Amino acid sequence: MNFLAAAGARRLCALRGVFPCLWRGKYFSSGNEPAENNSVTPMLRHLIYKIKSTGPITVAEYMKEVLTNPAKGYYMKHDMLGEEGDFITSPEISQMFGELLGIWFISEWIAAGKNAAFQLVELGPGKGTLLEDILRVFSQLGSLLKNCDISLHLVEVSQKLSEIQALTLTEEKVPLERNAESPVYMKGVTKSGIPVSWYRDLQDVPKEYSFYLAHEFFDVLPVHKFQKTPHGWREVLVDIDPQVSDKLRFVLAPCATPAETFIQDDETRDHVEVCPEAGVVIQELSQRISLTGGAALIADYGHDGTKTDTFRGFRGHRLHDVLTAPGTADLTADVDFSYLRRMSQGKVASLGPIEQQTFLRNMGIDVRLKILLDKTDEPSLRQQLLQGYNMLMNPMKMGERFNFLALVPHQRLHGRSHQTNARQSKPSPSPVAGFGELAWQ
Repeated sequence: MNFLAAAGARRLCALRGVFPCLWRGKYFSSGNEPAENNSVTPMLRHLIYKIKSTGPITVAEYMKEVLTNPAKGYYMKHDMLGEEGDFITSPEISQMFGELLGIWFISEWIAAGKNAAFQLVELGPGKGTLLEDILRVFSQLGSLLKNCDISLHLVEVSQKLSEIQALTLTEEKVPLERNAESPVYMKGVTKSGIPVSWYRDLQDVPKEYSFYLAHEFFDVLPVHKFQKTPHGWREVLVDIDPQVSDKLRFVLAPCATPAETFIQDDETRDHVEVCPEAGVVIQELSQRISLTGGAALIADYGHDGTKTDTFRGFRGHRLHDVLTAPGTADLTADVDFSYLRRMSQGKVASLGPIEQQTFLRNMGIDVRLKILLDKTDEPSLRQQLLQGYNMLMNPMKMGERFNFLALVPHQRLHGRSHQTNARQSKPSPSPVAGFGELAWQ
């Protein structure tokens, strides 16, 4: 990835004579917002200096700078989640979401043979709310898991968010160990006594039997955008508007760029977004699962290779022009699940994508809702539960926009145990929970 970025930068530096981009995004303009909205942020000044020095940059480089620049990046200094932030995720909407995912991991652990230990690895854990709900299920089913050695491993690049996660999960009842120079930059113990470690890169997580969770992780990885022209595919770049020196605009590269190699030869769309970093992560997950067992569950906004322009910004729960006031809004693009499946390269079996409403219904959300409603007579709490259910399941809200994809070892679907220390020598090839009706063994 670093090589690709470097090669792209050198190539684009020689392509300063770009073409104005006639394509216009579905979700945003190209920086033509009213002047009062175009505040000159520190990130904008940084980007203008960068573009003046090296030439137009790819949308992927723009996203990476805006979101994760160590000094000015959006994720590095913002608490962007929840009602006071820029967006709300499923765990903040309803406890049922995390509880059902906790059931999914336990179901897969049972189906794969009840291994004596497993790592639960989450990529981009947000505030830690999702893991908190999952761990509550683990505690409630403690008799089932009492002989299993569980550890948590969180992949998080934002120091701000890692501190929030630590507070959520540990309440710092046991002092945290911190070492900024180590691949494991923070360690602690959860409220229920489970060891938890923080990493900046998935590569640093121990390669052991693990269950992986990526909830709204892939949608913020940098994408390259391409437009089909009479001259072939041309990459969309970000440049300085020649008419207004402190504004950005989209342009098209005059010739091919390195990332074009990620476009399929039989591509029929006229505009595509590709995410090489997502491919790298999927290849790493697939390699790990094929060698050591476990499974990965991916949940995100996405499509199965059908959509074109999905790049958009969010600020204060509203759509936001992606080129306006960079560094003050979240940037995201829908996940292409067909690309993720392709990048697994057959090392693992993939299931899905299926819509969130189908997955959660298969996991028993209707039964869980009834149990919770029966436990309370408080009108406000009942209303909160029903509103959360509606947000998660309504096709016009998250029900159809969110999708789930699972990666499991091939032998999981054929009833063979992957682990030599599995407690159950011949696990049954039961359906994978959520992708078929849940079945406890």
